[in-house]
Amino acid sequence: MAMHVATLAAALLFAAVHLSIGRLAGLHGTRRSGWLSFSGGIAVAYVFLHVLPDLIEHNEVLAGASGAAAWLADRIVYLVALLGLVVFYVLERNLQSSRRRHRATHGIDRPHDHVFWVHIGAFAVTNLLIGYLLLHREVPGFVSLALFAVALGVHLLASDVGLLLHHKALYRRRARWVLAAAVLAGWLLGVAWELPEAAVSLIFAFLAGSVIMNVIKDELPAEHDSRVLPFVLGAGLYAAIVLAV
Repeated sequence: MAMHVATLAAALLFAAVHLSIGRLAGLHGTRRSGWLSFSGGIAVAYVFLHVLPDLIEHNEVLAGASGAAAWLADRIVYLVALLGLVVFYVLERNLQSSRRRHRATHGIDRPHDHVFWVHIGAFAVTNLLIGYLLLHREVPGFVSLALFAVALGVHLLASDVGLLLHHKALYRRRARWVLAAAVLAGWLLGVAWELPEAAVSLIFAFLAGSVIMNVIKDELPAEHDSRVLPFVLGAGLYAAIVLAV
């Protein structure tokens, strides 16, 4: 019961990030906020110290459950992670292209409606998976939950800033509510239904690919001046905490 309360608190925190991102002053300027660079360092450290090592364990689960040939069994989880990365890369390129076309034809810097909903729908799916994994992580316990919540919370913060810059008023009117509802729906799904271990491994692998892509896109940006010292401090602090616990 205590774990359910703690994971619900984390899900509500994630939802609050989506709902309040437009009101957080100092995050939306041309020069990247030091807090976003600090968050980016945490997210990058999370990828290297949690996501990549955990892929090895999930690969063993999938290899055993699928009965795949040896040449595929050693790589199956990495193929799913690659799929997640490629899907979000294609979505990002399609979004940028749609913004350029809409700007050229209508003089408004926003994507077409169908592109907007596909883009937000993909992020809603990842939020659903994040909400589910709050209750069904590879390593149970409150310490693991705290590390997961911090890393994913700051990742969502940086990701939402990017979504707000892309979609502007549409994000405030519609997208933030969809994303907040998705993470809470994922938590409810995790309470009501426990998937087989192999299915959880597939979820984690796809989510890992999407997180890696979005870390590269949002937290190591080329279009903004990143802040080196906050980034290094975020990465170093999170790495030190992981190694300590």
